[in-house]
Amino acid sequence: MRVLGIETSCDETGLAVYDTERGLIAHELHSQISLHVAYGGVVPELASRDHIRRVVPLAERVLERAETRLGELDGIAYTQGPGLAGALLVGAAVANALGFALGKPVVGIHHLEGHLLSPLLSDPKPEFPFVALLVSGGHTQIFDVEGVGRYRLLGDTQDDAAGEAFDKTAKLLGLPYPGGPELARLAEAGRDGAVTLPRPMLDSGDLDMSFSGLKTAVLTLARRRSALGALDDAGKADIAREFQHAVVDVLVAKSLAALTVAGRDRLVVAGGVGANRELRARLSAAVEQRGGRVFYPELAFCTDNGAMIALVGALRLAQSQVGDYAFSVRPRWELASLDAESARSEIPASAE
Repeated sequence: MRVLGIETSCDETGLAVYDTERGLIAHELHSQISLHVAYGGVVPELASRDHIRRVVPLAERVLERAETRLGELDGIAYTQGPGLAGALLVGAAVANALGFALGKPVVGIHHLEGHLLSPLLSDPKPEFPFVALLVSGGHTQIFDVEGVGRYRLLGDTQDDAAGEAFDKTAKLLGLPYPGGPELARLAEAGRDGAVTLPRPMLDSGDLDMSFSGLKTAVLTLARRRSALGALDDAGKADIAREFQHAVVDVLVAKSLAALTVAGRDRLVVAGGVGANRELRARLSAAVEQRGGRVFYPELAFCTDNGAMIALVGALRLAQSQVGDYAFSVRPRWELASLDAESARSEIPASAE
């Protein structure tokens, strides 16, 4: 089965062709960072218009790279949600128009399911079951994953997602957009122990998290240091380093606790924050110390991309989950609400 995947949930236009025998054949990605940098964040209307401009040329390019004609596709997958409504509609409209014109099946994919299963694009792949830490700009959740479509929510953030906290803290420190990667780079120049920040809900006794209070603590510390004339580049680096340590401390502790609760020894980390080098190093060391293993997607597939949508599309189409071209989008959509009964089978052998 050969599937075209279309991702347009936010500010990246991603197209990919995935084959259940050969794996990922080709993928293309256009980032809108330069478009939104002047505004310090994503402007939904601008994002939608840019998707309209990019999606068809990128589809043509990825099909050419995959040496695949439209008629040779077995199905088309698109991100149905969650995300920006206007941006989602672009991918949904293109996917269903193509499917209708070609007489090919079309399936809408949950964006977070794409992230959750993106490590299956890498080698070696994690085997089911496993615990998954989904950590991005919009979500920070921990799931017990028994198979495709079988996700049990173990822990969630009570307010800001970790990636959102990274971005907001970067803005407080005057760093350019996109703030999260800039803060991580600045943290490398900071000094351990120069400042102290809280670790919210670290000892809460459950698997939930909170990062809003940590962001507020940064604001208070930055204002106090600024009033004393001590918020220079070195001071900002110290705050960035301690902030990153605090977030990673919480994520590592909650992930280890989740492995114990679920009785698993495999951890999957997905989402944009999963590219953070300190998080990867600390999680890998902690899980391996207890005899387990951590699986990550390749760095190119940590952020939004079409490859993960094409992959999950192939898995869903193999389970005969097909739409009828009467499409809709779901800007708000809880991953835990996916119908588990519609996905009881494991990955087909041809997709392994």
